Amino acid sequence: LLNHCLVCVCILECNHYFIVKSPSFFQTSEEILHHLQNIVDFGKHVMKQFFGENYVHHGEIIQLPLDFVRQLCLKVQPERPESRCDKDMDTLSGYAMCLPNLTRLQTYRFVEHRPILCIEIKPKCGFIPFSSHVSQEIKHKVCRYCMHQHLKVANGKWKRPSKYCPLDLFSGNKQRMHFALKSLLQEPQNNLKIFKNGELIYGCKDDQDSVCDWNELARHLKPFFFPSNGLVSGPHCTRTIVKELIHVITMALLSSTDACRAGDMKTVPISQGRSYCEASAFNKELVRNGKHKLESSGLPRGCLLYKTLQAQMLDMLDIEGLYPLYSRVEQYLEEFPEERSTLQIDGPYNEAFYEKLLDLSTEDDGTVAFALTKVQQYRIAMTAKDCSIMIALSPCLQDECSEQRPVVLTSKSRFTFSVSVLDLDLKPYESIPHQYKLDGKIVNYYLKNVQAKDDPVMSSLFKENEDCTLVLHKV
Repeated sequence: LLNHCLVCVCILECNHYFIVKSPSFFQTSEEILHHLQNIVDFGKHVMKQFFGENYVHHGEIIQLPLDFVRQLCLKVQPERPESRCDKDMDTLSGYAMCLPNLTRLQTYRFVEHRPILCIEIKPKCGFIPFSSHVSQEIKHKVCRYCMHQHLKVANGKWKRPSKYCPLDLFSGNKQRMHFALKSLLQEPQNNLKIFKNGELIYGCKDDQDSVCDWNELARHLKPFFFPSNGLVSGPHCTRTIVKELIHVITMALLSSTDACRAGDMKTVPISQGRSYCEASAFNKELVRNGKHKLESSGLPRGCLLYKTLQAQMLDMLDIEGLYPLYSRVEQYLEEFPEERSTLQIDGPYNEAFYEKLLDLSTEDDGTVAFALTKVQQYRIAMTAKDCSIMIALSPCLQDECSEQRPVVLTSKSRFTFSVSVLDLDLKPYESIPHQYKLDGKIVNYYLKNVQAKDDPVMSSLFKENEDCTLVLHKV
């Protein structure tokens, strides 16, 4: 879990871990305490309303001895990824967050020690923008993730684009979901990690490091899926184990382990968005085979993927429609800076904050109140688009299934499991201009360097545009 946060480090215990936040943006102990309290309150009063009681673990604030924290920093520094080492831990305030170790089962505790397998998935945005504010038609056809892949490869973030498309995972269609999960296993980037007894055994350890040895993964997983089978090695064994893993993940994602619905929130109709992405490798394969219509089974309303998608779709206007409203709020704050706390931009994130999110109207009445509601909904949506889902699995004996425990079956094994959601810190209000600029970069790069290659006329136009001479003729 040392990879999880940009500005924090996780310190593992048996069933819990602590997060010691970096002091980069908070100068005093009081500011750090206030920031941590906002994180706890946001999870408790807002995100639990969207995801449900069993899925969200908001944690609690504790104090640690400063000497212990300083020694801890020295101990964990060599284990941190290189890309995280420029982020310092808070060694001055002594405040930390205590959270459950989500690589372990959360639904109940085993008396005996059993192996635990945990799969972390960062699913990203699972819908195509349906807003009328979108200026480029490509955004109505190709999802943000698939477009962003090409820009990331060009910038050296990844060596090659992934075949994973979030819309396939969120489709509820098992064939598409299996393809999406297989694509994540082939090219995990930072969207998939697998832990065995809390230790990372599969996934990217740093930006370009892609650990994709399926044979090594199968060696780790064989005791879980084939505890007494003679299947030991070889490509058939590896494919079989990976197939079983994908099946288990799919069933866990489609399950409902929390009876709580998303509060009294009126849901955004999922049918408003296109259910497939034209850039999806699964979709392209269908087209090559002469099929032009994707079947979408839909997600069960109680499953975590459905709730995640509903929260994501609070981004009803797209960043292009949202940015002018953000500018309206900014202009108001320039005139009345003292109103920032009244508007609850920086908290408190309480029941009153949640109640303001329930207005799903998109008709702009020109007020600051309307603009602020859409801005806050967008922040929630961005948080849901960047969260991680943790699926913890442990072998379960036949006689244990009589208890009220969620169980998923494979050909040779049965697992009890828990599903949780991680990384639910509210996205900063100040990050909206960055998101607006990034959106433009992603779309423009895709249009110029990807779509243009598939269109001879567009390709010729861009080539001429790169090195051209303007000739004026007398009329």
